[in-house]
Amino acid sequence: MTLDDSEKDGEGYLTGQILIAMPSMSDPRFARSVIFLCAHNAEGAMGLVLNRLLDSITFKDLLEELKVEEEPVAEEPAPAIHFGGPVETGRGFVLHSVDYVGPDSMPLSGTFALTATVDILKAIAAGTGPQRHLLALGYAGWGPGQLDGELQENAWLSVDADPELVFSVDLTEKWDRALAKLGIDVSLLSSDAGHA
Repeated sequence: MTLDDSEKDGEGYLTGQILIAMPSMSDPRFARSVIFLCAHNAEGAMGLVLNRLLDSITFKDLLEELKVEEEPVAEEPAPAIHFGGPVETGRGFVLHSVDYVGPDSMPLSGTFALTATVDILKAIAAGTGPQRHLLALGYAGWGPGQLDGELQENAWLSVDADPELVFSVDLTEKWDRALAKLGIDVSLLSSDAGHA
């Protein structure tokens, strides 16, 4: 298989995987972060942080700001708004289960899809949206080869994504749970970066 063929097949790329920040992560925006990779290819990567909330906006506020007139059905708790990452923080994304697929939804796997239109917010408010969803403002982005370099420098670990971890509302334990999926005891990880 040539390199061109493997790139077409997505081989070597981590779309649909979870990134776990190593304890040595020096960027405070990503310290102890867990990120779902929505795209990873030769052009770069894009993901959503799964374990940080924005406390400055509620779901109801978001609907009002976007002039969505549907009165939200009583969903307890109300959907939280996540800090998806530091890029385009005014842009919204919904990572969700594939039981809802709108005309602008992008399937990411047999389990997850991504939608970035107001239609999905209307559906969630009306109670007809996806059963499981994570709303985020902003995203984490990497240029061509940037994430690959960070992976080689041991800034991130990756693991298969599963809905229980991705959509869990227990954000304080999400980083530890992601590491546990790899069989790693967090107390054994060094916060010092280095190469053997």
